[in-house]
Amino acid sequence: MQRAFASWRRSSSSDSTENSGKNIMNRYPLLDTINDPADLRRLDRRELSPLARELREFIVESVSSTGGHFSSNLGTVELTIALHYVFNTPEDRLVWDVGHQTYGHKILTGRKAGMPKLRQKGGIAGFPRREESIYDTFGTAHSSTSISAALGMAVAARLSGSTRKAVAIIGDGAITAGMAFEAMNNVGRENLIVILNDNDMSISESIGALNNYLAKLMSGRFYAATKKTAEKILSATPTFMEIAKRVEEHAKGMITPSTMFEEFGFNYTGPIDGHNVDVLVDTLRNISMLDGPQFLHIATRKGQGYKLAEDDPINYHGPAKFDPKIGLLKASATVDAKPKPTYTQVFGDWLCDMARADKRLVGITPAMREGSGMVKFSQDFPDRYFDVAIAEQHAVTFAAALAADGMRPVLAIYSTFLQRGYDQLIHDVAIQNLPVVFALDRGGLVGADGPTHHGAFDLSYLRCIPNITVMTPADENECRQMLFTGMTLDSPSAIRYPRGAGPGVAIEKEMTALAIGKGVLVREFKGFDTRRVAILAFGSMVKPASDAGEELNATVANMRFVKPIDHALVFKLATTHDYFVTVEENVVMGGAGSAVAESLAAQDLNIPILQLGLPDQFVEHGDPAALLADCGLNREGIVQSVRAWLARTDAPIAAQKAVC
Repeated sequence: MQRAFASWRRSSSSDSTENSGKNIMNRYPLLDTINDPADLRRLDRRELSPLARELREFIVESVSSTGGHFSSNLGTVELTIALHYVFNTPEDRLVWDVGHQTYGHKILTGRKAGMPKLRQKGGIAGFPRREESIYDTFGTAHSSTSISAALGMAVAARLSGSTRKAVAIIGDGAITAGMAFEAMNNVGRENLIVILNDNDMSISESIGALNNYLAKLMSGRFYAATKKTAEKILSATPTFMEIAKRVEEHAKGMITPSTMFEEFGFNYTGPIDGHNVDVLVDTLRNISMLDGPQFLHIATRKGQGYKLAEDDPINYHGPAKFDPKIGLLKASATVDAKPKPTYTQVFGDWLCDMARADKRLVGITPAMREGSGMVKFSQDFPDRYFDVAIAEQHAVTFAAALAADGMRPVLAIYSTFLQRGYDQLIHDVAIQNLPVVFALDRGGLVGADGPTHHGAFDLSYLRCIPNITVMTPADENECRQMLFTGMTLDSPSAIRYPRGAGPGVAIEKEMTALAIGKGVLVREFKGFDTRRVAILAFGSMVKPASDAGEELNATVANMRFVKPIDHALVFKLATTHDYFVTVEENVVMGGAGSAVAESLAAQDLNIPILQLGLPDQFVEHGDPAALLADCGLNREGIVQSVRAWLARTDAPIAAQKAVC
């Protein structure tokens, strides 16, 4: 079998003892000498290319053993080295966007030893975090924030009299979001450097050398000084000045897409080869000495140096652990047990089935086709599939307009990303009461991506909006039926489901609309327990709550709807039980438990209530099951919390009875 990574031969060519001990310790002779960028800047220029090879090999070795963002980090190796070599970091500010291309940056800034626990509980994060390192100048996990952030830092430097540089590195499609253009529109004459990491491979190799030469020439001080002198001379003659500017624009426009960025006031340089570290260093040095806003356009390749990732950057974007010598393995066809479908797969299957049944259905995604399970839909219904790129605000309003003109839009979006379209959700969808279905993926704790990607707030931020129906499926079949239920409504709806697989319930092909705002009992208490407890569970918490109910001999309700809440069921349980417990995979504040408490108050029902959910803090990254356990949202945690609460609640009641 052909090696997936040529330089991997050095680390995998032999299983003998010669490949242990001293040989292993010397596998990264340059990289092992670098503990911070100051060490990097002491290297000879000729050592940068060998360092890039070592850094790339280390990323392959490291990520293959932990999982994580892969192809995007291989694409930024040379750029990362050049940035820290040219700029005086951390005094000079580097703002990365999107943050999942920063593993090389982490390794070069003293966190190499932390890579074995990357994105694991107690380990380093997969994105830049200010509290993790002084080299992480700004937290960037959602895209398209870098230019705004770097601009703020450039203004702060000017106002404080500092000469430090501010550099925004934007890539992986982040330039498509409106926020990036809003920031560029406000740059003015600030000393800001924007680097566009363009990895869509649109630059031909045959003209790469010419592009590199012209880019270096245009970024040089001689070119800038000549241009400024000519402008001063020609400015006295407006006709000649206008002619000269047009000639320059047309000449540069023939070989570079400079015009748009120059209209924003940037001096455009590029495109250049983002994998040529010598060209990068020369160009960055030239640009760093220029005044005013600078825009450097570099061309890179996702997965660079690891052929399997180069050929398939999508599947290698964020893989789990894999053997670097053979790459990702497909699931074995000989395995007898069929794996449980994920909620994302359930959605994807439903979307195709629903599209066949209703020609009005339109599917929308903000650049998350694979993540949201829309690949099959995009292939079978290309005319009704719209990937609007990283533009969540546009996605929501676009869906609203489709609904206004008789279509039935389904917007597949992660919980954490819908936060970016919240204003549009209220103004463009809810106020106009338009039938948009929000397929809200990744509700709850998502794991390794951490607090920036947990869907911890959606039940709270959705249920306060008038007109919207909010559903939380407890299993795979409920997810399918709730999605269909949303399609039957003439008002907005959100079906909120977690990442990963459900409990394994059989999925009914036939689609049946559920009664709006009605929950169901999963279990009822047995016997004559004087402490009759009712657990009202939502979505992913129904299964652990049911398991806890067995141990506690408690009634368990699958509430199904967060909005409208089932007031009748709340009344029935409150008048037949002594204690209420609500359980949700959402922050307690303003969440589903609060809806139950409000229902009790509205019906003048006085019953002790314990609300269990995510704490009032940002939950760190780690294994989802371990994180839920830490939050007390597994069976054991629910049982323990309920028993401790009952002990506290019963004590004053017993004391009161004794006094009486």
